[in-house]
Amino acid sequence: MGRFLVDIPADDVRKLDEIARREGKSRAAVLREAVSEYLQISGKDGFEKYFGLWARHGVEIDPGEYDRKRRAEWTRPWDDDFEEVRAESPDMFDEYDDKERAHYLALTKKAAAKHKKKAA
Repeated sequence: MGRFLVDIPADDVRKLDEIARREGKSRAAVLREAVSEYLQISGKDGFEKYFGLWARHGVEIDPGEYDRKRRAEWTRPWDDDFEEVRAESPDMFDEYDDKERAHYLALTKKAAAKHKKKAA
């Protein structure tokens, strides 16, 4: 086992001591665990490094529900799939969105009629 002499900011030492006290371990044991975990994580690339990141930090979100909400959040009244997304996620839309969609459709219809008139 190697020995190291390192300078650690006083605030970090206090936090480290608090963790050690709470877990009933020595400061050295907590440092060894932290270094070991850091080396495991830093040795991984992209996907392996970040896969399961939320779960490791106690975040429990259904991925399907998350995707559904993000899709609805980014859908705009002028998007071709507005109605489809609105039907999948009615809780993410309100009267204002419907009003904006109706306005967009009316403008589109008006522009199409104007274009048709010019072509004739």
